Amino acid sequence: MPDFTQKYAAHRIERLKASGASAQAIERGVRDMQRFDELYRNPFINVAMTFLEPFPIGLGITLISAAVLRKK
Repeated sequence: MPDFTQKYAAHRIERLKASGASAQAIERGVRDMQRFDELYRNPFINVAMTFLEPFPIGLGITLISAAVLRKK
């Protein structure tokens, strides 16, 4: 989805407006989404984010499995 960040930013800003946030909060949200868009376009940051999202769960499941299946 090449336009993911634009759709995500639009959704977040609409949620801010719908919640009755102040103009300053909305402006801060817009700036945050612009910064996120810039970061997400960097392939190294994108790979790092994609790796770090499932990594803690996978590591936890691996450690639990290793503990349960350990030979005595």
